[in-house]
Amino acid sequence: MPGDRERTAQKARTREALLAAARALLAEGAEVTVAGAARRAGMSKATAYRYFSDPAALALEAGLDHEVLSYEEIVGGGRGLRGALMAVTLYFFDLALEHEAQFRRFLARALDVSVEGGAVRPYPRGARRIAMLERALAEDPEHGLSPPQRVALVRALAAVTGIEAAVALRDVVQVTPEAARAVVADMTAAVLDRYLPPDQ
Repeated sequence: MPGDRERTAQKARTREALLAAARALLAEGAEVTVAGAARRAGMSKATAYRYFSDPAALALEAGLDHEVLSYEEIVGGGRGLRGALMAVTLYFFDLALEHEAQFRRFLARALDVSVEGGAVRPYPRGARRIAMLERALAEDPEHGLSPPQRVALVRALAAVTGIEAAVALRDVVQVTPEAARAVVADMTAAVLDRYLPPDQ
């Protein structure tokens, strides 16, 4: 749906503007606040607080954000849909392992914010992996998936990567980073086999 895609793209642009403003504040050695980032980005505090309610989480995510390669750099040319989805999934897992301490700090702060005040309320995060997975599907319209199947595929792939998967595999399963990556590759292949024909 074009309207949904445009709203998603606008949200991504707004979030990126806030992160860029927070990075600028960090580079200047200034205190990172949600209001300060909003002012720097030229938007209202109310808008900024819809994206980041906690200045510590904003600062942590801003510090991580510059590390992410572009979609084109991650996917490269000529991989096909299956290869593009695998590349995105493994990239975000590798990124989490390469910057594990930073990502764990961010995850810890996001989880703390989600339970402040006694009620559990999910803390919305960047979802860069979701945007890139959706882009891979959008760039290959011949995949034959219905909209609900597309959503289910993206959700499944998002769940098997990133710092959350790294924590489960490293802390709970207690495997090495190399073994953890192999598990993520296997899980990703299984999800792709569930949704895509073998030739994609």
